[in-house]
Amino acid sequence: MTRMVLVAIGAAVGAVVGAPLGLFLGALFGGNFASGVEFWGLRGYEATGRLGLLLGAVLGALLGAAVARARGAGAQP
Repeated sequence: MTRMVLVAIGAAVGAVVGAPLGLFLGALFGGNFASGVEFWGLRGYEATGRLGLLLGAVLGALLGAAVARARGAGAQP
């Protein structure tokens, strides 16, 4: 596989893993500590859960791509 395909797969896997984790952690934080937060017309745990979903997907994709790139650099052709 080419290096770009490996990076794309790594980013996709990272986003799929990061999004639910971010959703859970965001909703947990919003329900307990940030009940007054408002985002996209939502308040409390719903707003922070959606923010966590977005941030988790982006950070997961970046981390997955970085790991795939590092693994691909040491692979044998």
